[in-house]
Order: sequence, then C-alpha cells, then structure tokens
Amino acid sequence: MNESAVELRDVTFSYDGLEVLHDISMQVQRGDFLAVIGPNGGGKSTLLKLMMGILKPSRGEVRLFGKPPEQSGVAIGYVPQETAHNLDFPITVMDVVLMGVLRRRNLLRRYGSDSKERAVDALKRVKMEAFASRRIAELSGGQRQRVLIARALCGDPQILMLDEPTASIDFRGQWEIFELLEELNRTMTVIVVSHDMGMVMGFAKHAAYVDKTVVMHTIDPHTRYQIKRQLEGREGHYCGAEFWQDMGHRIECNEECRHA
Repeated sequence: MNESAVELRDVTFSYDGLEVLHDISMQVQRGDFLAVIGPNGGGKSTLLKLMMGILKPSRGEVRLFGKPPEQSGVAIGYVPQETAHNLDFPITVMDVVLMGVLRRRNLLRRYGSDSKERAVDALKRVKMEAFASRRIAELSGGQRQRVLIARALCGDPQILMLDEPTASIDFRGQWEIFELLEELNRTMTVIVVSHDMGMVMGFAKHAAYVDKTVVMHTIDPHTRYQIKRQLEGREGHYCGAEFWQDMGHRIECNEECRHA
C-alpha cells in the first residue's frame, strides 16, 4: 500500500475573509511527481504554502506523512520563484548553495568542511559544480534555477516543492530543469507549481488543476511520452489546454499556442 506524503482533509483557506481555496481533499503519495496547474489567481501558490505549513488552513487539516507539518519533522526542500532582483550583490554560486545548510551548523562558526562537501555534492547533482566560484549574476536564468535547486537539496529533503521553476526561461532551459526534476524524483517526492501546462505534463505523474477547488488527474506514461514528442515536434510547444478540454475543463489556449 502506498504511503501518503501529503494529505489535505477538507481544507479551506481565506485571506482577510476572501475564500481562496474551498473544501479541498487530496493526497500526494510518496514518490509522486505532482504538477500543480491552473489559472492565475486560482490558488496554486497558496496550496503549496499550505502543504509546507507556511500557511494554516481556515478549516480542515494538512498532514505530512500522517502528522501536522509543524510536528512531522519532514525535510522539505523549497525552491521559490526565481527573480532577477539583487543580481548586483557580489555573491557566488557556492555562497547561495551554502545557505541551504545554515540550519545544520552553529551560526557563530564558519562553514565546516562537511557543509562545503554537502554543497559540492548538491551542485554535482544539478551539474553546476564547475560554476561554484562564479557570481550568481553571471549565470543564465536556467543556471540560477539549478543553483536554487541545489540549495534546496542540501537539506536532504523527502519532498521537493517548487513554485514556477521555469518562469522566464527558454524552452531548452525548461526542458533541462524538468529532466533534472525527473531524475530527482527517483529518490524524493516532487511537487511543482507551473504556468506551463504543456511542459510540466510531459514529466509529471499526476496533475492537480487548481481553481479555488482541486481536480486530480493521472498522467499515464503513454500520455507523457506523446506530450514529449509533441513538445519536440512543435519546437517547444504543446497546448496543455487540449488535455484539460478532453477532461471536461473549459481552458483557453495561451498566446503561444500554434496548433490548428
């Protein structure tokens, strides 16, 4: 029997009296790769923060491996949306990744050799070890995102959660990020919030469509394979709206859609 990594039971959440998510019950199994998709303002990022325990539900319960987030002791790696803010700050790739081991060391001491080894190992996992001494500002958007993933991996997470990891990254960079996440999914549960329905559905095992409520769907291996072929054949574009319209959801194509 599969173990539930994340479970929401009858969860409702409101901001200042405005209901954002309503009566959500869902499970994410250990080892799953879940895509969280839906319209802007539908509650995707809010759902992720509820799962992490950053936000508390107005009603209902959240469980990580059967316990409330604050009691679970579950290591969660979190990758926020990458932004171009403060790129002039003189910080190296290694400095950024070492931030992921802050909680493992005495803040009054320098980083020890074990912390640096952990950071190097994380950079190797994302194929960025050759850039350790580079300034973060010198990297491309896709490379910076890999560094943020390495930072999250320093905590040996059981669950890796990412919020829009490929926003403002070109097709090749997006593809490489999702290939990396597919590889990491062999050893951990992965949950990704994404605006790009086509790309994420070529790699995820399940999808949660969030628009105040949540509808779960399974993406079988054959469907993932077909989506990847269409992504490659259409020069980096697959209309995810096609899939969701087939599932009975009314979704309009985005501006990038080029299918007839």
